[in-house]
Amino acid sequence: MTATDAYGPADLIISGCAALLHDDQGRIGFAEDRAVVVRAGAITAVTDSAAAAALPAAERIDAAGQLAMPGLINCHTHSPMVALRGIAEDLPVEQWFNDWIWPIESNLTARDVRLGARLACAEMIRAGVTCFADHYFAMDEVAAVVTECGLRANLGAAYFSSQGEEGRARSLDFALRHRGTADGRISTCLAPHAPYTVDDTDLAATARLAREHGLPVHIHAAENREQTESSLARTGRTPIETLDRAGLFDDGIELLIAHGTGIVERDLEVLRRARARIAVASAPKGYLKFAWDTTPVRALAELGIPVGLATDGAASNNTLDVWESMALTALVQKQTEGDPAWLTARQALHHATVQSARAVGLGDSAGALAPGRRADLILVDLSGPHTQPVHDLAATLVHSARSADVTTTIVDGRVLMRDRRLLTLDVPQTVAELGERLPELTRRAHGRRIQDYRA
Repeated sequence: MTATDAYGPADLIISGCAALLHDDQGRIGFAEDRAVVVRAGAITAVTDSAAAAALPAAERIDAAGQLAMPGLINCHTHSPMVALRGIAEDLPVEQWFNDWIWPIESNLTARDVRLGARLACAEMIRAGVTCFADHYFAMDEVAAVVTECGLRANLGAAYFSSQGEEGRARSLDFALRHRGTADGRISTCLAPHAPYTVDDTDLAATARLAREHGLPVHIHAAENREQTESSLARTGRTPIETLDRAGLFDDGIELLIAHGTGIVERDLEVLRRARARIAVASAPKGYLKFAWDTTPVRALAELGIPVGLATDGAASNNTLDVWESMALTALVQKQTEGDPAWLTARQALHHATVQSARAVGLGDSAGALAPGRRADLILVDLSGPHTQPVHDLAATLVHSARSADVTTTIVDGRVLMRDRRLLTLDVPQTVAELGERLPELTRRAHGRRIQDYRA
């Protein structure tokens, strides 16, 4: 009996494919004619196809001519906001929030959130996303959709200080009730909105609750340079310094910062001293649309802070396509740093796999095709004219391949999409139901908004 069959029959074997693999230093490499063996939702072997050919399996996928790679992770999004895709374009961020998004979001019902999340999950499955970190309202509905569709997710119920103690209490209650649900695919976090909408007292209370309950924290911070300058003028502290002062950089805290394009030089020393486990989620397309700076990936890399890839919500990003975020990250970082040799295709793939897994707290269980990792993987068809010929497979993946080249998406060993056909969600029905709600959902004449945007 070989190491490949020592566990008995497999649940799933994917064979005949090339595979994106990581060495013991986490570096990207590729191997030909590989087989991925899956049992009980986990990868038990990555071996050559011949070794797996005689192994009994409940299900087989012949992936000849395709590439197997870890599923993509969307490290920061607001999935129900797909309902607002393209509704407010070519606007400065304060007008975008105050005149459009927050007045519309005040109309949201639980049904709207569920329909939006269902459409978002269908989009992500088709784009090769196997896990997403969501930060929004009515999150019981999002959790129900995750349970239904088979994706993995880290979910947090957003709150503002304007909601009083009740907002923070609801976020904690959601996190505790849903942690470990959906057969372990759902992890949870506390989700204060941002330092400009959550006051110092609530931030400090969040840090205490995070330590007490062992919960990560997911927050927008230093989203743009204007927020940093406004915070300095108002408090004498940057948003990063405000998080530090609240105890969110203390030992025992796991913190995911969304965006960080307003991180400035003085923040780097604060981050260097931090004892928390910090990661940053970067969504470059939205920054380009709002004419912001971009996440200082190189400076964060020098501090050992992982930067995961994200899309933000589709209201600002228009898609939930992490493949697009990967390509834009590589290109924008080259332009920003003035260095064509910075952020190579292999580095971009590292952000999309290992670093994104670390960012959402899955560093030991996702982000790589290796024994012991969860079987969250995708198959990519690189036979199209836009990907041929292949001289450098990493460059082809980052700069030539598209999300539509993903043929198969697998989470926990379960096939969610096969040959581009979704198996767990009904898109036409969801689109039809959401269309019925749009006239009421998009009303702005009522004079309400859930919050004011003042950087």
